Amino acid sequence: MTKVEDPNELFKWIREVKRLNPDLEDFLDLMAITGLRLTEAIDYYNLIIQLAKEGKLNEYYYNEEKGTLEHFKFKEIFLRKNKKVFVSFVPKELVERIASNKKPIKSRFVVEKRVQKQGYKIRYTDIRELHGTFMTKYLKREEIDFLHGRISSSIFMQNYFNPALIKDLKKKREYLGQ
Repeated sequence: MTKVEDPNELFKWIREVKRLNPDLEDFLDLMAITGLRLTEAIDYYNLIIQLAKEGKLNEYYYNEEKGTLEHFKFKEIFLRKNKKVFVSFVPKELVERIASNKKPIKSRFVVEKRVQKQGYKIRYTDIRELHGTFMTKYLKREEIDFLHGRISSSIFMQNYFNPALIKDLKKKREYLGQ
């Protein structure tokens, strides 16, 4: 049923992979904070770097006032048929660290192969599972689904759920220290 039985085991994996791959430190922090899929994380990590180089990060993608990456502005990347990621709450400090990185991530296979060659299992989906499970302590299921990019086929989610009306969602996320 679950892949992660001891969260400390996964935290240890993250720390070890970061130690062996300092260039992935910010990327892994971003995954842990957002809980998004590996391919989505690569897309928005690279987009942060690209837009920062062009001097357009705050203008087009990162809303500093709200502390959000506004994925919905890049429909072709983030609003796919079944998986739609609208926003992610990310601290400004992490966005700035990523923006200062010079090297984008080429593909998920590069990241996965490097970790495998170092003798570690691939645990990126476990990060997502742990994030979602942790969020259940503080957020409603619909809020977690929204943040994780899972828009279900329920009538409520399709027709009535309006994230703009959840004024306390950012406050809840800040409470979590994320």
